[in-house]
Amino acid sequence: MGGSWWDFIAGELRQARARAGLSQEDLARRINYSASHVSGVETGQRPPKADYLTAMDEALETGGLFLRMLRRASLTDGAPSWMRAWVDDERAATMLRWYEPAYVPGILQTEAYARMTLAESLLNEEEVDQRVTSRLGRQGIITGEHPCRLVAVVDVMVLRRPLVGHANLMGQQLAHLVKMAVLPHVQILVVPEEAGLYPSLQGGFILASLTDGSVAAYLDNQIRAQMMHQVEDIAALEACWEAVRGEALSRRQSLDLIREAASSWI
Repeated sequence: MGGSWWDFIAGELRQARARAGLSQEDLARRINYSASHVSGVETGQRPPKADYLTAMDEALETGGLFLRMLRRASLTDGAPSWMRAWVDDERAATMLRWYEPAYVPGILQTEAYARMTLAESLLNEEEVDQRVTSRLGRQGIITGEHPCRLVAVVDVMVLRRPLVGHANLMGQQLAHLVKMAVLPHVQILVVPEEAGLYPSLQGGFILASLTDGSVAAYLDNQIRAQMMHQVEDIAALEACWEAVRGEALSRRQSLDLIREAASSWI
């Protein structure tokens, strides 16, 4: 399993069991898991899943401590190693400007849509699970108590590209977009087909406005992400952003188009 956060959770689980005066067998009976499962988690051979940690929290009356640890670990260790620095910038952002020409932005994806798109990336099942957990965990920055402002621009083809054999999942995903788009701190804008060719169609990017007034950028590609902080690079991407946003429909027109697309998948 590896990784400092996962090792930390395993150690805390061992210590919590010992403080409760329980053997691995005693604990296994209490939470309705096998002793080998308990041992595997405590030695780092088996990843601690949410249902296991929920059972641990209930059995040891921790107030949800272990489940909170899992969520925090998933934001970092659940993400690819090259993405962890960006996750920190994203969590510190006061506003995100996100452009996507091909997919629904990750921060707006449903679990089913995330799983389907990641499964097409030649990842194994465990890697898909980790990245889905990480992606869903990151969504807390716009759904939490003090949400970050989000302006997302997507190409109209994002609304029309099918998940082959899963039209119902596209309908659910676009219905979720509608739900998010009406939040006061979220704007989802659509570049219509009439725009033709326009700047940045070759790849998506994110601009994160940080509390110190600086801006960080994230560009994704087939191999790994690239993070940028240099002034000249940020200026170039902000120019791209303005060009892309200039091609997009208004907030109300975009919402109407998303609703229309959602109904076409049902």
